[in-house]
Amino acid sequence: MKSNRRIAAAFGAAAVLLLLAGCMVLPGKFASDLMLRRDGTFTLHYKGEIILAALAQGSKSAKAEAIPAEPFEQQPCTDPTTDEAHDCSAAEIAQQRAKWSDEQKARKAAKAQEDVQNRKMMQAFMGGVDPDDPKAAEAFAQRLARQEGYASVISKGGGKFVVDYTATGRLDHDFTFPTIERLPMVMPFVSLIRRADGSVRVDAPAFSTAAANPVMPGLGAMAGAMGGMKGSAKPGAKPGADGPPIAEGTFTLRTDGQILANNTDEGPQAEGPAGLSRLDWKVDARTATAPTALIKLAK
Repeated sequence: MKSNRRIAAAFGAAAVLLLLAGCMVLPGKFASDLMLRRDGTFTLHYKGEIILAALAQGSKSAKAEAIPAEPFEQQPCTDPTTDEAHDCSAAEIAQQRAKWSDEQKARKAAKAQEDVQNRKMMQAFMGGVDPDDPKAAEAFAQRLARQEGYASVISKGGGKFVVDYTATGRLDHDFTFPTIERLPMVMPFVSLIRRADGSVRVDAPAFSTAAANPVMPGLGAMAGAMGGMKGSAKPGAKPGADGPPIAEGTFTLRTDGQILANNTDEGPQAEGPAGLSRLDWKVDARTATAPTALIKLAK
Protein backbone atom coordinates (compact mmCIF):
# COMPACT_ATOMS: atom_id res chain seq x y z
CA MET A 1 0.00 0.00 0.00
CA LYS A 2 2.79 2.41 0.90
CA SER A 3 4.53 1.54 -2.37
CA ASN A 4 1.35 2.39 -4.30
CA ARG A 5 1.07 5.71 -2.47
CA ARG A 6 4.67 6.54 -3.33
CA ILE A 7 4.06 5.72 -7.00
CA ALA A 8 0.90 7.82 -6.97
CA ALA A 9 2.70 10.75 -5.35
CA ALA A 10 5.54 10.54 -7.89
CA PHE A 11 3.02 10.44 -10.73
CA GLY A 12 1.21 13.42 -9.26
CA ALA A 13 4.40 15.48 -9.04
CA ALA A 14 5.36 14.56 -12.59
CA ALA A 15 1.86 15.46 -13.78
CA VAL A 16 2.10 18.91 -12.21
CA LEU A 17 5.47 19.46 -13.88
CA LEU A 18 3.98 18.50 -17.24
CA LEU A 19 1.08 20.88 -16.66
CA LEU A 20 3.46 23.68 -15.79
CA ALA A 21 5.49 22.96 -18.91
CA GLY A 22 2.35 23.25 -21.04
CA CYS A 23 1.74 26.82 -19.84
CA MET A 24 5.36 27.71 -19.11
CA VAL A 25 5.38 30.90 -21.22
CA LEU A 26 2.24 33.04 -21.46
CA PRO A 27 1.31 36.43 -22.91
CA GLY A 28 0.27 39.23 -20.55
CA LYS A 29 -0.80 42.68 -21.77
CA PHE A 30 0.10 43.02 -25.44
CA ALA A 31 -0.63 44.30 -28.93
CA SER A 32 0.18 42.06 -31.88
CA ASP A 33 -0.11 42.74 -35.61
CA LEU A 34 0.31 40.31 -38.52
CA MET A 35 0.63 41.37 -42.15
CA LEU A 36 0.19 38.40 -44.51
CA ARG A 37 0.61 39.02 -48.25
CA ARG A 38 -0.73 36.94 -51.16
CA ASP A 39 2.83 36.27 -52.30
CA GLY A 40 3.57 34.47 -49.00
CA THR A 41 5.56 37.23 -47.33
CA PHE A 42 4.62 38.18 -43.79
CA THR A 43 5.55 40.46 -40.91
CA LEU A 44 4.59 39.70 -37.33
CA HIS A 45 4.95 42.30 -34.61
CA TYR A 46 4.41 41.58 -30.91
CA LYS A 47 4.86 44.32 -28.33
CA GLY A 48 3.97 43.64 -24.72
CA GLU A 49 4.43 41.18 -21.91
CA ILE A 50 5.81 37.66 -21.93
CA ILE A 51 5.33 35.89 -18.60
CA LEU A 52 7.49 33.01 -17.41
CA ALA A 53 5.01 31.14 -15.21
CA ALA A 54 7.49 29.55 -12.81
CA LEU A 55 9.04 32.92 -11.94
CA ALA A 56 5.62 34.59 -11.77
CA GLN A 57 4.65 32.11 -9.03
CA GLY A 58 7.65 33.08 -6.93
CA SER A 59 9.44 29.79 -7.70
CA LYS A 60 6.83 27.80 -5.74
CA SER A 61 6.48 25.57 -8.76
CA ALA A 62 9.88 24.08 -7.95
CA LYS A 63 9.02 23.40 -4.32
CA ALA A 64 6.97 20.65 -2.79
CA GLU A 65 4.82 20.73 0.30
CA ALA A 66 6.47 19.55 3.48
CA ILE A 67 5.45 16.16 4.86
CA PRO A 68 3.14 16.69 7.84
CA ALA A 69 4.58 15.32 11.06
CA GLU A 70 2.99 12.10 12.28
CA PRO A 71 2.77 11.92 16.09
CA PHE A 72 3.91 8.77 17.79
CA GLU A 73 1.04 6.46 18.61
CA GLN A 74 1.62 3.56 20.94
CA GLN A 75 0.53 0.21 19.48
CA PRO A 76 -1.02 -2.67 21.49
CA CYS A 77 1.46 -5.19 22.83
CA THR A 78 0.84 -8.95 22.52
CA ASP A 79 2.62 -12.09 23.59
CA PRO A 80 4.16 -13.60 20.43
CA THR A 81 3.52 -17.16 21.63
CA THR A 82 -0.07 -16.81 22.90
CA ASP A 83 -1.10 -13.70 20.96
CA GLU A 84 -2.64 -12.36 24.16
CA ALA A 85 -2.65 -8.61 24.75
CA HIS A 86 -0.85 -7.16 27.75
CA ASP A 87 0.24 -3.80 29.09
CA CYS A 88 3.31 -2.59 27.21
CA SER A 89 6.55 -2.54 29.14
CA ALA A 90 8.91 0.44 29.02
CA ALA A 91 11.26 -1.56 26.78
CA GLU A 92 8.46 -2.38 24.33
CA ILE A 93 7.34 1.24 24.18
CA ALA A 94 10.94 2.34 23.58
CA GLN A 95 11.23 -0.22 20.78
CA GLN A 96 8.05 1.08 19.14
CA ARG A 97 9.24 4.66 19.44
CA ALA A 98 12.61 3.78 17.87
CA LYS A 99 10.85 2.09 14.93
CA TRP A 100 8.58 5.12 14.51
CA SER A 101 11.59 7.45 14.53
CA ASP A 102 13.36 5.38 11.87
CA GLU A 103 10.26 5.46 9.68
CA GLN A 104 10.02 9.26 10.00
CA LYS A 105 13.66 9.66 8.98
CA ALA A 106 13.15 7.35 6.01
CA ARG A 107 10.08 9.33 4.89
CA LYS A 108 11.95 12.63 5.12
CA ALA A 109 14.92 11.22 3.20
CA ALA A 110 12.67 9.85 0.46
CA LYS A 111 10.83 13.18 0.26
CA ALA A 112 14.08 15.13 0.05
CA GLN A 113 15.24 12.89 -2.80
CA GLU A 114 11.91 13.34 -4.58
CA ASP A 115 12.15 17.14 -4.18
CA VAL A 116 15.64 17.13 -5.73
CA GLN A 117 14.38 15.10 -8.69
CA ASN A 118 11.37 17.39 -9.15
CA ARG A 119 13.58 20.45 -9.08
CA LYS A 120 15.89 18.95 -11.70
CA MET A 121 12.87 18.16 -13.88
CA MET A 122 11.59 21.71 -13.49
CA GLN A 123 14.96 23.17 -14.46
CA ALA A 124 15.04 20.87 -17.50
CA PHE A 125 11.62 22.14 -18.60
CA MET A 126 12.91 25.70 -18.13
CA GLY A 127 16.03 25.12 -20.18
CA GLY A 128 18.35 25.19 -17.17
CA VAL A 129 16.86 28.30 -15.52
CA ASP A 130 16.53 27.77 -11.75
CA PRO A 131 13.39 29.51 -10.39
CA ASP A 132 15.08 29.87 -6.99
CA ASP A 133 18.08 31.70 -8.46
CA PRO A 134 17.72 35.48 -7.90
CA LYS A 135 19.45 35.98 -11.26
CA ALA A 136 17.02 33.71 -13.13
CA ALA A 137 15.00 36.59 -14.61
CA GLU A 138 18.16 38.32 -15.81
CA ALA A 139 19.38 35.09 -17.41
CA PHE A 140 16.07 34.55 -19.19
CA ALA A 141 15.99 38.16 -20.43
CA GLN A 142 19.49 37.76 -21.86
CA ARG A 143 18.47 34.53 -23.56
CA LEU A 144 15.54 36.26 -25.27
CA ALA A 145 17.52 39.38 -26.20
CA ARG A 146 20.15 37.44 -28.11
CA GLN A 147 17.54 35.82 -30.36
CA GLU A 148 16.80 37.32 -33.77
CA GLY A 149 13.80 39.67 -33.84
CA TYR A 150 13.85 41.06 -30.30
CA ALA A 151 14.45 44.81 -30.45
CA SER A 152 14.21 45.03 -26.66
CA VAL A 153 13.64 42.78 -23.65
CA ILE A 154 13.06 44.33 -20.22
CA SER A 155 12.56 42.32 -17.02
CA LYS A 156 9.83 43.84 -14.83
CA GLY A 157 10.13 41.31 -12.00
CA GLY A 158 7.71 38.58 -10.98
CA GLY A 159 8.46 36.59 -14.13
CA LYS A 160 7.19 39.42 -16.36
CA PHE A 161 9.19 40.62 -19.38
CA VAL A 162 8.23 43.46 -21.72
CA VAL A 163 9.41 42.75 -25.26
CA ASP A 164 9.35 44.34 -28.68
CA TYR A 165 9.56 41.60 -31.32
CA THR A 166 9.34 41.67 -35.12
CA ALA A 167 9.74 38.82 -37.59
CA THR A 168 9.69 39.22 -41.37
CA GLY A 169 9.93 36.38 -43.86
CA ARG A 170 8.36 34.21 -46.52
CA LEU A 171 6.11 31.25 -45.78
CA ASP A 172 8.06 28.55 -47.57
CA HIS A 173 7.92 26.84 -44.16
CA ASP A 174 5.73 27.02 -41.08
CA PHE A 175 6.32 29.79 -38.54
CA THR A 176 5.70 29.89 -34.80
CA PHE A 177 6.16 32.65 -32.21
CA PRO A 178 7.69 32.42 -29.71
CA THR A 179 10.39 29.82 -30.01
CA ILE A 180 12.76 30.18 -27.08
CA GLU A 181 16.23 28.74 -26.93
CA ARG A 182 16.45 25.62 -24.72
CA LEU A 183 12.77 25.67 -23.76
CA PRO A 184 11.35 22.39 -25.12
CA MET A 185 7.65 23.10 -24.60
CA VAL A 186 6.07 26.48 -25.39
CA MET A 187 2.44 27.08 -26.35
CA PRO A 188 2.49 29.21 -29.52
CA PHE A 189 1.27 32.78 -29.26
CA VAL A 190 0.90 32.84 -33.06
CA SER A 191 1.45 30.06 -35.58
CA LEU A 192 1.30 30.16 -39.41
CA ILE A 193 0.82 26.76 -41.04
CA ARG A 194 1.16 26.55 -44.83
CA ARG A 195 -1.09 24.02 -46.56
CA ALA A 196 -0.44 22.25 -49.85
CA ASP A 197 -3.39 24.04 -51.53
CA GLY A 198 -1.75 27.44 -51.01
CA SER A 199 -3.78 28.46 -47.98
CA VAL A 200 -2.35 29.43 -44.57
CA ARG A 201 -3.96 28.62 -41.24
CA VAL A 202 -3.36 31.34 -38.66
CA ASP A 203 -3.80 30.28 -35.03
CA ALA A 204 -3.15 32.16 -31.78
CA PRO A 205 -3.72 29.47 -29.11
CA ALA A 206 -2.14 31.46 -26.26
CA PHE A 207 -4.50 34.40 -26.84
CA SER A 208 -7.39 32.89 -24.88
CA THR A 209 -8.40 31.97 -21.35
CA ALA A 210 -7.84 28.30 -22.24
CA ALA A 211 -4.10 29.00 -22.31
CA ALA A 212 -4.18 29.95 -18.62
CA ASN A 213 -5.63 26.57 -17.62
CA PRO A 214 -3.77 23.26 -17.41
CA VAL A 215 -3.45 21.61 -20.80
CA MET A 216 -4.75 18.38 -19.27
CA PRO A 217 -7.35 19.32 -16.65
CA GLY A 218 -8.14 15.70 -15.76
CA LEU A 219 -4.49 15.02 -15.12
CA GLY A 220 -4.26 18.25 -13.12
CA ALA A 221 -7.11 17.18 -10.86
CA MET A 222 -5.45 13.79 -10.40
CA ALA A 223 -2.16 15.45 -9.50
CA GLY A 224 -3.91 17.65 -6.94
CA ALA A 225 -5.62 14.65 -5.38
CA MET A 226 -2.27 12.90 -5.14
CA GLY A 227 -0.66 15.81 -3.34
CA GLY A 228 0.94 17.69 -6.20
CA MET A 229 3.38 20.51 -5.69
CA LYS A 230 2.41 23.77 -4.07
CA GLY A 231 2.04 26.66 -6.45
CA SER A 232 0.55 24.64 -9.29
CA ALA A 233 -2.80 25.54 -10.77
CA LYS A 234 -5.66 24.18 -8.71
CA PRO A 235 -8.71 22.64 -10.36
CA GLY A 236 -11.28 25.42 -10.72
CA ALA A 237 -8.75 28.18 -10.01
CA LYS A 238 -9.53 31.54 -11.57
CA PRO A 239 -6.99 32.58 -14.23
CA GLY A 240 -4.95 35.56 -13.08
CA ALA A 241 -6.00 35.12 -9.42
CA ASP A 242 -4.90 31.87 -7.81
CA GLY A 243 -4.14 30.43 -11.27
CA PRO A 244 -1.82 31.50 -14.09
CA PRO A 245 -2.16 34.98 -15.66
CA ILE A 246 -4.32 35.51 -18.74
CA ALA A 247 -3.69 37.41 -21.94
CA GLU A 248 -5.09 40.91 -22.41
CA GLY A 249 -4.69 42.82 -25.64
CA THR A 250 -5.44 42.94 -29.36
CA PHE A 251 -4.46 40.77 -32.30
CA THR A 252 -4.87 42.21 -35.80
CA LEU A 253 -4.41 40.38 -39.10
CA ARG A 254 -4.09 42.33 -42.36
CA THR A 255 -3.99 40.53 -45.68
CA ASP A 256 -4.57 40.95 -49.42
CA GLY A 257 -5.24 37.23 -49.64
CA GLN A 258 -8.69 35.65 -49.70
CA ILE A 259 -10.12 35.17 -46.20
CA LEU A 260 -11.72 31.71 -46.31
CA ALA A 261 -12.62 31.46 -42.61
CA ASN A 262 -12.20 33.35 -39.36
CA ASN A 263 -13.76 33.57 -35.90
CA THR A 264 -13.83 37.32 -35.37
CA ASP A 265 -17.04 38.98 -34.14
CA GLU A 266 -17.23 41.55 -36.97
CA GLY A 267 -15.66 39.65 -39.87
CA PRO A 268 -13.28 41.17 -42.42
CA GLN A 269 -13.04 44.97 -42.62
CA ALA A 270 -11.72 46.94 -45.60
CA GLU A 271 -8.27 48.40 -44.95
CA GLY A 272 -7.35 51.35 -47.17
CA PRO A 273 -7.08 51.51 -50.97
CA ALA A 274 -4.46 48.75 -51.31
CA GLY A 275 -6.99 45.91 -51.36
CA LEU A 276 -6.23 44.84 -47.82
CA SER A 277 -8.73 43.31 -45.43
CA ARG A 278 -8.38 43.41 -41.66
CA LEU A 279 -9.44 40.98 -38.95
CA ASP A 280 -9.49 42.17 -35.34
CA TRP A 281 -9.60 40.14 -32.16
CA LYS A 282 -9.91 41.59 -28.68
CA VAL A 283 -8.33 39.27 -26.13
CA ASP A 284 -9.31 39.39 -22.47
CA ALA A 285 -10.81 37.31 -19.66
CA ARG A 286 -13.90 36.62 -21.79
CA THR A 287 -11.96 35.21 -24.75
CA ALA A 288 -12.77 31.52 -24.49
CA THR A 289 -11.84 30.64 -28.09
CA ALA A 290 -8.42 31.38 -29.52
CA PRO A 291 -8.21 33.57 -32.65
CA THR A 292 -8.01 31.61 -35.91
CA ALA A 293 -8.28 32.31 -39.62
CA LEU A 294 -7.70 30.57 -42.95
CA ILE A 295 -6.20 32.71 -45.71
CA LYS A 296 -5.87 31.74 -49.40
CA LEU A 297 -2.62 32.94 -50.96
CA ALA A 298 -1.51 33.05 -54.59
CA LYS A 299 0.30 29.86 -55.60
